[in-house]
Amino acid sequence: MQEQIDADILIIGGGGAGLMAALHSYRKNPHLNVVVVAKGQIGQSGCTRMVQGGYNAVLDPKDSFERHFEDTIRGGGFINNQDLAWLLVNQAPRIIAELESLGCFFDRDSQGYIFQKAFAGQSFDRTVHRGDLTGIEIMSRLKENVLASNMTLLDEHRAVSLLHDSAGGIAGALLLNVRTGEFITVAARATLMAAGGGARMYTYAAPSLEKCGDGMALCYLAGCALQDMEMYQFHPTGLVAGRTIVTGAVLEEGLRGAGGHLLNDMGQRYMERYDPERMERSTRDMVSRAGYLEIQGGRGTPDGAVYLDVSHLGVKFVEQSFPGMVARCREVGFDLAREPVEVCPTAHFHMGGVRIDELCRSGLDRLFVAGEDSGGVHGANRLGGNGVAESTVFGAIAGDAMAEFVEDRTLPTVAPRQVESLVEDALAPFGESGSGNIFSIRQEVESLMWDKGGIVRDGPGLESVLASLEELGQRAGAASVPAVRQYNQAWQEWLDVRSIITVAQVTCLSALARRESRGSHYRSDYPESNDHDWLCNVMIQQDSRGQARVWQEDVEFTRLGPGA
Repeated sequence: MQEQIDADILIIGGGGAGLMAALHSYRKNPHLNVVVVAKGQIGQSGCTRMVQGGYNAVLDPKDSFERHFEDTIRGGGFINNQDLAWLLVNQAPRIIAELESLGCFFDRDSQGYIFQKAFAGQSFDRTVHRGDLTGIEIMSRLKENVLASNMTLLDEHRAVSLLHDSAGGIAGALLLNVRTGEFITVAARATLMAAGGGARMYTYAAPSLEKCGDGMALCYLAGCALQDMEMYQFHPTGLVAGRTIVTGAVLEEGLRGAGGHLLNDMGQRYMERYDPERMERSTRDMVSRAGYLEIQGGRGTPDGAVYLDVSHLGVKFVEQSFPGMVARCREVGFDLAREPVEVCPTAHFHMGGVRIDELCRSGLDRLFVAGEDSGGVHGANRLGGNGVAESTVFGAIAGDAMAEFVEDRTLPTVAPRQVESLVEDALAPFGESGSGNIFSIRQEVESLMWDKGGIVRDGPGLESVLASLEELGQRAGAASVPAVRQYNQAWQEWLDVRSIITVAQVTCLSALARRESRGSHYRSDYPESNDHDWLCNVMIQQDSRGQARVWQEDVEFTRLGPGA
């Protein structure tokens, strides 16, 4: 018999979107039973805490919502959901004020106003920050406020599957206690998926190790429509130490915004060949692709990297403005303030995700989605500084919407047979006849996606990736793990790989469908953008037979068209 928890609101994810949603739903109605679940530690793991650069918001009278909106849409290749992008731009200043009321202290200028710095791809200096450790500031304050509220908090519990009610809506989730290996059924009147992205399907990836696309995978398998899954952003400047990229370590975009130079092994500022107007302040997709092509073209360092050089900005300026980055580089033997540092592109952020509306509703009854699990806000490429803004803005929207939604909704019933079947499926790798090393299978998936499903793609390569992923999925399904449920890392890896392969498959199917290059999606066999045929969203959804259905859907230009 599984333990069952009855919740008014279940929030899967303990990052920026999840905690913001929890606070908003709780404050709207303190009598609600809000349950927050995190695969790692609530407020400590996840990607929002790792944000270094900052948070875009229109605060200066010389800036405008229209200007921020246009930067966001142009950066997104005009396939953004413009209503969602407009919400982001309009709500960001309000959320900055709310974060300050929660205790966040952002950097200020000599006049006492919030100081905003330059970030790439933007026409105005609008990035709010706390040094170069903005994410820690935001998440620390959110966590403090959540801990002070009367919520049920479940650290180290992962969602294994979403549960359906008899009408096909979402009734909650089946959870697994990572520490004990026991399952818990949560029945909920509303569920929010905010579990974060899936960058760990690539060899070189910036997010924390547990980010395996669980949320997107579970939503896809539950029947949600996903959009623009081919749009995967690579951060241009992942820190390289020897032949190894430092996991989770990127050198923030503000270094380039402040005037840093990118150099190849011959000392050339190679961005002159790719974007001579914006140079190092070009958008992330362009700068990442440029670095990748320099390395692939034999102009990289012996360690397979390029250089980021800020030494010309002065030691005092660099050490005072970027103390976190200076300390990070020193940990691996580099002096950022005095010498060039080796960097290379690294998987960072999924612009695609579950299609949502302006209230974060997914299209499945009772299921809301926010943060990196959702798609539409960023289109084909996310501007630096818009990510943490998205997670907190839409987390707040989801929290408010769920609190109102559950007022007249009864608790759904979860069929015991459904739970029994899902538990049996999750216990499959404990069979004695299993074979294969799940850790090595994961490495194969990561290498495959990096080589053929990453920064530069083509049709034959994507076809071969999909065929290999099918075979790797079968091998992973047949892999066995040690017969112990407590703290079983091999079992957790098996569950991770299952999610990784699902997300990798829908990413590659979408990339194969989009026969053009746009934003972060670059096809070497279709190197140009094609507005005539591909100014659209690529949608993917699993049908009743478990097969992927892929189609094109026109973009609605509610405020700004590509000819503007």
